[in-house]
Amino acid sequence: MQLNSHDEWSPLKEIVVGSAANYTSHDRELSFDLFFHENLFRSDWAYPRLRQNAHGPVGDRAWRIKQQYVEELHEDVEGLADTLTALGVTVHRPVPLPPDADPIAGFGWNAAPVPPLNLRDNTLILGDEIIETAPAIRSRYLETRLLAPVFTEYFRRGARWSTMPRPVLTDASFDLSYARDTETTLGGPTEPISAPQPSPYDVGFEMMLDGAQCLRLGRDVIVNIANANHAAACDWLERHLGGTRRVHRVHRMSDNHIDSMLLALRPGLFLARHEGLRDLLPEPFRRWKLIVPPQPEEANFPVYDDGDLVLTTPYIDLNVLSVGPDRVLVNEACPELVKVLEHEGFTVVPVRHRHRRLFGGGFHCFTLDTVRTGGLEDYAA
Repeated sequence: MQLNSHDEWSPLKEIVVGSAANYTSHDRELSFDLFFHENLFRSDWAYPRLRQNAHGPVGDRAWRIKQQYVEELHEDVEGLADTLTALGVTVHRPVPLPPDADPIAGFGWNAAPVPPLNLRDNTLILGDEIIETAPAIRSRYLETRLLAPVFTEYFRRGARWSTMPRPVLTDASFDLSYARDTETTLGGPTEPISAPQPSPYDVGFEMMLDGAQCLRLGRDVIVNIANANHAAACDWLERHLGGTRRVHRVHRMSDNHIDSMLLALRPGLFLARHEGLRDLLPEPFRRWKLIVPPQPEEANFPVYDDGDLVLTTPYIDLNVLSVGPDRVLVNEACPELVKVLEHEGFTVVPVRHRHRRLFGGGFHCFTLDTVRTGGLEDYAA
């Protein structure tokens, strides 16, 4: 089928599910620590284990993940793909990251690549167009190349295919203001983001944006803007779209992604972390109903120790995937959310995903919907 995806809820026909193969470590360098700073509990007084040389060699920066968690993640991602196939959805897969992949390098930096797992981040699908967005994490700079066979096939079927300008990603490329403005002490001094090092390749703050910062609502696209990098990328997106969609900027709804804060389940209905998000929405969408589930129970999550790097808040399970306006894939470990959605009339499909807090993503993150039956509708009218 031809590429066609304008929203988050229309009946799903085709999707790409990420790969967790060979996800063995996190590369702790400046771009990674900046991206996840809110959830690394950045205090060298409370958590001295977080101290790491962000400018050291790749091998010295690797934060190893326990093999048990790696294997269980792989099982759960494959289970997600099998569930979607059983629901009648055509599932595409990226090329797996090879074992012991060589580091990738830019001008003045290098990084260990990670698998193409959280596919939502580096690509934005708008209608019949693939837009590769500008990556903010160095280790993911080449991630969309592992999606090239899938994108090429859609291009052959008639899809448009664009790429946002690629950032140089020197240390000075990153706007650190959000991290600087929102640090908390946890009772002791905070561990700072590593000081940017000057480079002859510096061009100032560059455009960086993840597809998961964008909420697709037909003719309207809501984009979370938390720093100058996001704002510059949104400028490019608006010019690129040329008025074919209304782009709305929301200011600092989160540090980066919007899809564990707010998701549209169908026209007129959002799944939201809290009621206060309504005030951040564009005026036409403030009239939509917000479902706010109860706070997740601590027992919903595995217990980790100081050797495990937790990357997300307990609200990661709001990162659900709609396969239709009345059917939603939800983590089976979140019964409170299942109950709320069933009360709202949804058919809930429970799927296992154990280590979402260690790998930074849920079902919406792990997938890229390429074909939904809905058209380019105006839901703000």
